Amino acid sequence: MSPGNVADALLRRWYVVVVALLLTAVGAYQVVRPTPQYVGSAVVVLKPPVTQNQPNQLTNLQPPLAVVSYAVVRQLESQAGARELRAAGVDGTYHLVPRNSGTSATPRYLIPSLQVQSQASGPDAAVTAVRRIIDVYTRHVDQMQTAQHVPTGARITASVLTSPSAAEVQGDKARGLAGAALLGGSAGVLGALWLDQYAMKRRGMSPDRRRQSGPVPAAN
Repeated sequence: MSPGNVADALLRRWYVVVVALLLTAVGAYQVVRPTPQYVGSAVVVLKPPVTQNQPNQLTNLQPPLAVVSYAVVRQLESQAGARELRAAGVDGTYHLVPRNSGTSATPRYLIPSLQVQSQASGPDAAVTAVRRIIDVYTRHVDQMQTAQHVPTGARITASVLTSPSAAEVQGDKARGLAGAALLGGSAGVLGALWLDQYAMKRRGMSPDRRRQSGPVPAAN
């Protein structure tokens, strides 16, 4: 299809382009004035039991604790875990991200810390969701040790290392507007061309033949 055919098709189907522009304007308004979103975040760490040799639990964080934490994360990321979190009142988007809180030379996930994140429309809701996820996570850690008959004094414990807090999500409006304009413009042009091609096929006439045929002479 030549540029002339494209221009003719867009002129014939101008209403499709207008509708696409209106939808693009609605999308651009949502980018400029988006619905506020907040991300709640906290860091949880698994600590070993207090011993005579290591009275400070934070100085005795061993790699096996990170394995236990990751096993609980896998449980919560399963379908059963998702249902359990929903039953606990956790709605919306959430993430459980194992962290490496050591140095650059520390192997990945050696330190048994976990970052809990939840996204909600308000700061209180985001913080509440994070607290509920931590409660479910802690319960799983206790249940795992109960199943193994670990004595109370020898159990690992989940401790909140960074208290839950919420921050508003800040998006890039310039990139959002550019994306909305590109998507809307492309959809309008492609939609107009597709509709024009469909109409021409229904009439049994190609765009090139339509341009070449010109107006039909009137009968004498």
